[in-house]
Amino acid sequence: MRQLSAFIRKEFTEQIRTGKLTIMVIIFVLFGIMNPAMAKLTPWLYEMLSESMAEQGLIIQEITVNAMLSWQQYYKNISLTLIVVVVMFCGLLTTEYQRGTLVNMLTKGLSRWKVIIAKALAAAAVWTLCYWLCYLITYGYNAYFWDNSIAHHLVGSAACIYLLGLWLISLILLGSALFSANVSVLLFTGGVFLAVYLLSMIPALAPYMPVQLLSSGNLLSQAVAPDAFYKAAAVTLLLILLAIGAAILRFNKKQL
Repeated sequence: MRQLSAFIRKEFTEQIRTGKLTIMVIIFVLFGIMNPAMAKLTPWLYEMLSESMAEQGLIIQEITVNAMLSWQQYYKNISLTLIVVVVMFCGLLTTEYQRGTLVNMLTKGLSRWKVIIAKALAAAAVWTLCYWLCYLITYGYNAYFWDNSIAHHLVGSAACIYLLGLWLISLILLGSALFSANVSVLLFTGGVFLAVYLLSMIPALAPYMPVQLLSSGNLLSQAVAPDAFYKAAAVTLLLILLAIGAAILRFNKKQL
């Protein structure tokens, strides 16, 4: 366990030293602020467009600005934060391959499975910090300007997206164990996500697909019930464990 904890500390130090943690925190803070800001600016934007739209025979009705509008903006932007995660973490192992730093540590007795677990825990910790910071900022502004009670299942809907982010991290680790280049890892992660998305178009499979979690924002308006996401959440958890396990097995055989 001492080796594992030491490697985890090394990972956090690397995230700070390279500025990745700082960049991600800044991006997620901006996303957190942008959601209520866009909701606040919506009436002004519609007012600016109303005259030009009226000339074309289109009438813009009055927009009601409340916390629900801000939360809807939150879930519209959430796919962008997932892209940020994939781009920032795609070099988790490939950077180590290029530098040759893993060889020295492994020859000194570091178990290969500890490398995967440490990378997974460190990435999950950064994702947890950034994601819930973004969520709390949006929640705080919404509570200040409006009333969050208008939205239902706030934590549950946010937890679905958080779980989806963990799944993407597990895919990145599996891709990193399979390939040695950042581009290959990106293509693998994007390819698996696309394949799952296409499978979700089959009605019988849709309730079990991880991408189903992307629509968890519908919980806020009670358009769907929470149990609509139970199967997808359970399958996603299973896929995370399988991906981490497969990454360990493949990395154990990988020639560095």
